[in-house]
Amino acid sequence: MTRKTLWRTTVAGGAAAVFTGLAAVPAGAAEGGVSFTRVTVNGGEPIVIGVKEEVEVRAYFRMTTKLKYDSGPKVFPYRGKLDSSDELWDSIITSDCRVVDRKKGVCDLEEWLSIDPRNGDFGNEDAGTWKTAARVYLAGDAHDTDDENLPLQVKRATRLTVNATPEPVTRGKTLTVKGTVTRANWDTHTYQGYAGRTVSLQFKPSGASSYKTVKKVTSNSKGALKTTVKATESGTWRWTYYGNSTSGARSSGGDHVALR
Repeated sequence: MTRKTLWRTTVAGGAAAVFTGLAAVPAGAAEGGVSFTRVTVNGGEPIVIGVKEEVEVRAYFRMTTKLKYDSGPKVFPYRGKLDSSDELWDSIITSDCRVVDRKKGVCDLEEWLSIDPRNGDFGNEDAGTWKTAARVYLAGDAHDTDDENLPLQVKRATRLTVNATPEPVTRGKTLTVKGTVTRANWDTHTYQGYAGRTVSLQFKPSGASSYKTVKKVTSNSKGALKTTVKATESGTWRWTYYGNSTSGARSSGGDHVALR
């Protein structure tokens, strides 16, 4: 099933086209005559989505064709069989053709693809691996759709909190570090405790530029984290979760603790 079927795109020459669904392909209309290359989506990084904020994904690609097309091309995530599949997008805006070779019909294009987690068709089952396709609508209501063989990870956002006590702490005494790890639930549009996660407790000494992992802790049934360490120097503590196939990586903010 297609997501919100609004495709807004900009075609060469600056004209805008608005569609409210996929154009019907006449019987006998053949695909072909268009190639898409140099496709990149989100810089090759996973698309991490929260519960309320619409996510804008940048894509770049090259199209080669001498055929006339009615509306600008696009790339998009899909599952299932090409042209009869789930498509993961709410709106797509494509730049004008930036001509590379006019005689051969080569254009470079930039795209802004939006995904809204509040869309009624969007849910937790959408996390995981998607494929990437490219499509352009040709004159006469035909279209060309190609599988780009480019896997794309779509992940539920995670959040972490941290609190280290006491502040300040006496050198050599015990410091207790707590926190929570939660994950976006796209069905309820809330963040919920993420149980059983291995989360790294990290420390950055005062004046240092990077964090180092001190120990690893497993979250409880409500996503809570708790551990103790010996205070040896002033610095900043944080929790880091490195993610998995359906959940994004995230670090908490830092909690600075000074020694007495």
